[in-house]
Amino acid sequence: MKAVESQSSTLAYLTVFPDNYEAGQPYPMIVCLHGRGADMRDLAGLAPAIDQRGYLYVCPNAPVTISIGPGHTGQAWYEPGGNPSPAAMEQALTALDGVVRDVFAQYQVPPGQAILLGFSQGGAMTYRYGMLRPEMFAGLVILSGALRNPEAPLPHLPARRDQRIFIAHGTHDPVVPVDLSRDAVNFLAAQGYQPLYREYPMGHEITQEVLNDLTPWIHDVLPSRSDGL
Repeated sequence: MKAVESQSSTLAYLTVFPDNYEAGQPYPMIVCLHGRGADMRDLAGLAPAIDQRGYLYVCPNAPVTISIGPGHTGQAWYEPGGNPSPAAMEQALTALDGVVRDVFAQYQVPPGQAILLGFSQGGAMTYRYGMLRPEMFAGLVILSGALRNPEAPLPHLPARRDQRIFIAHGTHDPVVPVDLSRDAVNFLAAQGYQPLYREYPMGHEITQEVLNDLTPWIHDVLPSRSDGL
C-alpha cells in the first residue's frame, strides 16, 4: 500500500492506495477522521488491517492546530473541550465537506460507495456530517466518540433511518466516557436507527478486538473490490 499527501480546496489529506491500484477505476472509499491532537497519519494504519486490496482510504487533516505539550502541536476539528460552539462545528463541517466532495469527484466515487469512520473527536464529526448524508455514506463507524449537541442535527435527519452505524467504546475510557456512547445509542434508537453497539474492556484506543468485529462489518456494508476474487 502507498500513502500520498495532497491538498483539497479546504484541507490537506492523506490517500492510502490499495495494492495493485488501478487508476481510473472506481473503488469504494473509507474516509477516516482522526481525533483531537493527532493528524491525518494517525488512522492510516487501519488500512492494511481492514483490507489491503479493495478500498481507497482518505484521511483528512483536521483544520485547527492546537498545542499538545511544550513544543508540540496536533490537529483538532474544533477547540478542545466538551460541546463545541455552533460556529466552531459549522466551520469544521464546512472544511470536511470541501475535502470529501473533492476526493469523491477526483476518485469518481459512486453515490453510497463510501464509509465514514471517526475516532474520538473524529467520531463526533462522523455523527454530525455522516448522518445527514446517507446518499453518500452506506455506513458510519464511530470509535470512542460522542454525539455532541444531538438537538442540532435532529431537524435535518433524513426521512429514511436505515443507514448502517457501528459504534464501539471502551468501558475504561478516561477521555470520552462510555456513557456518552450509550446516550448516543439511545438517541439513535429513539429516532428509528438500529446501530450495532459494542463495548470493550479497553481505554481510549482501537484494539485488535475492535478490528476483529469492525472489519467483517465493513465488508458486509460496503463490499471491497477484492471481495469474491
